[in-house]
Amino acid sequence: MQLVDAHCHFDFPEFDGVRDQVLDTARARGVEALVVPGVRRVDWDRVEALAAPARGLWYCLGIHPWFVDEHSEQDLAVLEARLSARPEGCVGLGECGLDALHGDLAAQLPWFQAQIDIAAKLALPLVIHSVRSHDQVHGLLRSSGWSGRALVHGFSGSYQQARKLVDLGCFIGVGGVITHDRARKTRDAIARLPLEALVLETDAPDMSPAGVAKGQNSPVYLLNVVQALAELRGGPVEAVAETLYDNVQRLYGWR
Repeated sequence: MQLVDAHCHFDFPEFDGVRDQVLDTARARGVEALVVPGVRRVDWDRVEALAAPARGLWYCLGIHPWFVDEHSEQDLAVLEARLSARPEGCVGLGECGLDALHGDLAAQLPWFQAQIDIAAKLALPLVIHSVRSHDQVHGLLRSSGWSGRALVHGFSGSYQQARKLVDLGCFIGVGGVITHDRARKTRDAIARLPLEALVLETDAPDMSPAGVAKGQNSPVYLLNVVQALAELRGGPVEAVAETLYDNVQRLYGWR
């Protein structure tokens, strides 16, 4: 099987000193590539330095809703300039979005809107963080006339919310949440959505699958997610993985 971790914070300090080992182990379990999102300007150089397409390490740059207060309008201009240069290994804009559980949603909205506009202008996919804000994310994308590619990562919501996003052209990120029996609503949504709308991710070191300690997630466990997804949907894991691989290629413009 060929697997891609569509959203992994591989630059985080939890991986310091063990990156090569983790990467080798993940590769042995079928993971051929990772996409590392940038979450704030102070981290962009670190994320960019980590990129190595020949080793399957790709990245995005963006301003995460948790960190909007750290930024100014000048940072948006810098973001646009850096992405306009089409640096090697950069495949999208993100992580950006909305989070109703962390900070002020009203304060986050203009930052998300600005990044939607930049991604649309540059024809780049969006990597979206959405927590208790799926309806607002959908509304903003729709009112912006969004017609590009987007990943709503780490999805945890209802089928109806996911379906609206998929109908708008979004891919839905499937991670460790579906390995937990208690996540009935999300498991139901993921089981019912078109397989062609799903991509795999770990969000490592967060969003740990069942049996993995909180904060100890890694790309190594992406195989656990695809196995859980195949079981949930009742299909052969190899066939499920093949479709998901095609999906992530389309999302990031590799195909």
